Amino acid sequence: MPANRFGVGWTVHGDGRPPAPGVSVRPDERLSWPLTAALGMQHVVAMFGATFVFPTVMGLNANLAVMMSGLATVVFLLVTKGKVPSYLGTSAAFVGAVAAIRAGGGDTPTVLGAIVISGLVMAGIGLLVHFIGPRVIHRLFPPAVSGAVVLLIGFNLAPVVAHTYWPQDQWVALATTAVVIAASALLRGVWARIGVFLGLLFGFASSWLLDLLTGPLTGPDATGKVTEHYRVDLSGVTGADWFGLPQLHEPAFQTSAVLLALPALIALIAENTGHVKAVAEMTGTDLDSSMGRAIAADGMATAMSSAVGGAPTTTFAENIGVMTATRVYSTAAYWVAATVAVLFGLCPKFGALVAAVPGGVLGGITVVLYGMIGLMGAQIWITNRVDFTDPVNLLSIAAGAVMGIGGVSLQLSDSFTITGIALGTIATLLTYHFLRFCKNRTAAPEPGTTSEPPRSRTARRPPRSVERAAPPEQSRLCGGELKCSAAPSHPPAER
Repeated sequence: MPANRFGVGWTVHGDGRPPAPGVSVRPDERLSWPLTAALGMQHVVAMFGATFVFPTVMGLNANLAVMMSGLATVVFLLVTKGKVPSYLGTSAAFVGAVAAIRAGGGDTPTVLGAIVISGLVMAGIGLLVHFIGPRVIHRLFPPAVSGAVVLLIGFNLAPVVAHTYWPQDQWVALATTAVVIAASALLRGVWARIGVFLGLLFGFASSWLLDLLTGPLTGPDATGKVTEHYRVDLSGVTGADWFGLPQLHEPAFQTSAVLLALPALIALIAENTGHVKAVAEMTGTDLDSSMGRAIAADGMATAMSSAVGGAPTTTFAENIGVMTATRVYSTAAYWVAATVAVLFGLCPKFGALVAAVPGGVLGGITVVLYGMIGLMGAQIWITNRVDFTDPVNLLSIAAGAVMGIGGVSLQLSDSFTITGIALGTIATLLTYHFLRFCKNRTAAPEPGTTSEPPRSRTARRPPRSVERAAPPEQSRLCGGELKCSAAPSHPPAER
């Protein structure tokens, strides 16, 4: 059955059997339904760990987040007309903002409201990109800025690990960290991609075993209060039903919380842009026309999920990795994965089990996850060859990074303060574009003059290869990623 204009319906690839080596299955094709179901379950395994770990870290309902991730994936596939095969799992981009909101006294409804508004803003940006083109995103958020924001999001969370999770059980946290690192680095295939999930299982099992061998633990619990308590408490699991609708929450809206959450959109847009380019390269299809749809769909899904108490969403690199390994890009497998996720969400017993994850285990996992989020920002700089000898890049990032990571605050009124990621992002963005504008203005030659300084008669002419130096810094799309080439904006110095 050919796909219709919503991307639902697929032609059978070949005879429905696994494709021959080197042969790809297009998004509008499928294999036999048993094989498609198996591929769908593989996508569930790939997305599962982070999709319920991050809601737990943010204090949101992980059971509901898993269910809404399935519905969010359905929305994404429909809006993109089945052209961009992706799974929308829980986004880590908002973790820092959520921590800042809660540190300022914000509750769960306030967190949800901030994410809802952010999702709607992102949907609007997606529509703008759809009609104007993706170049507007690349110019507003060049690699130097987007990398700095992603770095801020990750490293701003270090105090959460140090003061909230790690003290609850330092030895379990340390052992869990070691397992996550070893599994992710030393295992192969799908096992390496679920290293975080394997670490969670190990930490859960070790905490349960320590409870049996040593009895209750004396130390801070999840609220920070020093008590005598068991690491693993499964009382909520035994009393939970097997089938039922997760508890929903209504969002509340607060301006200061919204401003803390909005910088996360830069990371989300960068993720979506990179993932669409990756899928385009894998499928050999030009998907630039779908870029705006993908960003808008992610924003709509994030707003929809958070409006009922779920977590923010984003396209998952883990599932793109599965497609890279299998060369099966069929969106039918994602429909299967979305259906399974919804069924998981309708099991309260599963949600209670997720809520019982010990704090020490979360501490061990977040040490790796938060650091990896931060280093993704550095990876953006390296991939796009951001030039840190350029003072525009160096100074704007340096000032924004210290403000964001160091917890610097700017009090605008008695009831309104900008701090953390929000302040760091604003400082980086405004400083970068202001300095770039001033530098371009001062570097422009006056009418009727030449940009080269007068040449001495005795000065030797630079070699021809030097004269043909690269143009000033500019952004371009290359190899599926936004590249930034840096070169001196002035002629080479004479000898």
